[in-house]
Amino acid sequence: MRANALRQASLAFVSLGLTAFLHQPALAKTLPSERAARALHERILTLDTHLDTPAVVARPGFDILKHNDWKTAFAQVDVPRMKEGGLDGGFWVIYTAQGPRTPEGLNTARDAGLMRAVVIREMLARSPKSFGLALKADDAAKIAAEGKRVVFMSIENSYPLAKDVSLLQTYYKLGVRLVGPVHFATNDWADSSTDKAEWGGLSPIGKQLVAEANRLGMILDQSHASDQVLDQMLELSTAPIIASHSGCKAIYDHPRNLDDDRLKALAAKGGVIQMNAFGAYLKALPQTPERRAALAKLSAAYPNLASRSQADQDAFRQARARLDEEFPENRATFDDFMAHLLHAIKLIGVDHVGIGLDWDGGGGVVGLEDASKVWKITQALMAEGYSEDDIAKIWGGNVLRVMREVEAKAQK
Repeated sequence: MRANALRQASLAFVSLGLTAFLHQPALAKTLPSERAARALHERILTLDTHLDTPAVVARPGFDILKHNDWKTAFAQVDVPRMKEGGLDGGFWVIYTAQGPRTPEGLNTARDAGLMRAVVIREMLARSPKSFGLALKADDAAKIAAEGKRVVFMSIENSYPLAKDVSLLQTYYKLGVRLVGPVHFATNDWADSSTDKAEWGGLSPIGKQLVAEANRLGMILDQSHASDQVLDQMLELSTAPIIASHSGCKAIYDHPRNLDDDRLKALAAKGGVIQMNAFGAYLKALPQTPERRAALAKLSAAYPNLASRSQADQDAFRQARARLDEEFPENRATFDDFMAHLLHAIKLIGVDHVGIGLDWDGGGGVVGLEDASKVWKITQALMAEGYSEDDIAKIWGGNVLRVMREVEAKAQK
């Protein structure tokens, strides 16, 4: 969600006087103390399955080792805030915006995907004391025990595979361990949940992608794909799959969310839904005509923001901050996020739910604005009566269990 101007800067801001403590989950009972919540949170391994942060790392001048203010830097994840919030790591995304499905477009996407993988590998090489590359499920705990942030690599949108299934092996060798076929627009691999269907689910090469991911030992990700893609993935895959950053249609009827029957089907095959915090998928958020017009004008003034100069990017962020102050955004809250999370847990159980907040890709709600706040999810789950073992599963145990099953199937 992402490389264009609005996508890179889709974070919105609350008024200066608004404080996060006013947005504790209404669904909760008595919240445990922050001290108790943080103590439990620090004892468990915490992984987020959808960090779009590599798109931010690629920006000129951005330093992931320094504390950045989400209100001014348009960045939600860095090492200091991960430590502050108790986020051990997660899946760092190779995202490529869908473009033309022409030979030229595919070549451009192929190069863009590989270069984004390079961004992640360079981040690891520059900061070996801060990050560790995880290639197997068991690597995560070892890396976290060393005080480093865990870096699994993932692909969102298989457009950069350029219709060549064999390229998936190249990405596997680069470190990728999770792949999703499609994004906002239907492509050569699969139908998108937010676009017109072309294939009735997976395309012929999309089905080959499922088989190749199984062979290599790569987790399959349904997020952004149509319901029919999920159905077919569950039928074809020899290992469990996940939805790395999705929501519950029973709470808010949006194409990006999964209905209860499909959540049950996902769980029945051992899969996991990782709950996202992208506000527009959590609830209806109508914006004023004035704000929509101002955003359109700003976007038109800064096309292709990700490839522009540092000065242009700084100017855009300053203009966006002024826009948000003049035309405040209608935003989802922590309560809205928890409603989705708790619904999924109660429907399919703690063994099949996790966290994928979509940081730096549009995620973040009032009360959960950046990585420094993720401990609040643990606090809210404690208030709902979930045990430390339950919370550990939700925060990383479940996705690692899926990864181990994927690894075992590949070895056979």
